[in-house]
Amino acid sequence: METTLMKGLEMTLPLAQDMAVTPTQLLGAHLIAAVVFSLVGIVVFALCLLLMEKITPFSIVHEIGEEHNQALATIVGAIVLGISIIIAAAILG
Repeated sequence: METTLMKGLEMTLPLAQDMAVTPTQLLGAHLIAAVVFSLVGIVVFALCLLLMEKITPFSIVHEIGEEHNQALATIVGAIVLGISIIIAAAILG
């Protein structure tokens, strides 16, 4: 029984050594994941801004850009920071 177990271990050890990940492969995988999560975060953030623009009874862009509504700009800035923190926390897991 022990010989069967030893043969099984001898067969799995070379397979485990062949599957070792190099630092370059690990870096590449992390870079790809970072780019994908960044793109997903930007899309979700843009959708949240679009939803916020649609929900309000006035145009946020008009109020901030043309009317120079400082109070609305401050509130929108706080909302943007809050959404960004939530997205970052969701991405980091």
